[in-house]
Amino acid sequence: MSSEQVDILCITAHPDDAEIGMGGTILRHLHQGRSVGIIDLTAGELGTRGSGEIRRQEAAEAAKLLGVSFRYQLGLRDGFFRVDEESLLKVVVALRRHRPSIVLTNAIQDRHPDHGRGSHLVSEACFLSGLRRISTSHMGKEQEQWRPIAVYHCIQDRWVHPDLVVDVTDFWRKKMEVLACFKSQFFDPTSTEPVSAISVPEFMPMLEGRARDMGRLISVHFGEGFTVERPPCVDDLMILA
Repeated sequence: MSSEQVDILCITAHPDDAEIGMGGTILRHLHQGRSVGIIDLTAGELGTRGSGEIRRQEAAEAAKLLGVSFRYQLGLRDGFFRVDEESLLKVVVALRRHRPSIVLTNAIQDRHPDHGRGSHLVSEACFLSGLRRISTSHMGKEQEQWRPIAVYHCIQDRWVHPDLVVDVTDFWRKKMEVLACFKSQFFDPTSTEPVSAISVPEFMPMLEGRARDMGRLISVHFGEGFTVERPPCVDDLMILA
């Protein structure tokens, strides 16, 4: 494995999407010795609170606390990126550069249209990345085709029944510490910025309730749910809890 190659690559629309939707899953797999990288499609510059630069700084702080191999942004336009050739090729270059086995991305459909659009963008790019006749390069070097084994979609604002749930009980407290890095986005009684959907005081209790509900499905305290694009391949039923 090269220094840039990772086992799991999280590609989501905005800074904090990965931490909110799959932060515990990231921490669990890092603890298991897996390598994980994060790519934000945008800087979240259209967000109700903070700014693109503030959110970059917060994302960098969160990445350091998580302990991921890398984190960077693709520079797509928040709110305006589309599933077009230019955007797809940027994601393809990233996939071929990091050659992940598993990709984690946004919910297939959600309150914020960037989430569903980002989900479709990443999913389509994962397929295209495996086509050898699509030519891409990185740092002046031609890239080889690469297709991840699986793409999993997290569950965000809207409830979606999960196809699989990851036990994140042992990592819930650390996930909350990581989320605290995004100070501009969450409830702050001293803030004079407009209120957003995730800056209300009820958001964190809701997030905990969602995780407890997901955990209840697999008889643990906290869980993070995902939907799958195809049934996972299992050769030993005894590994399923």
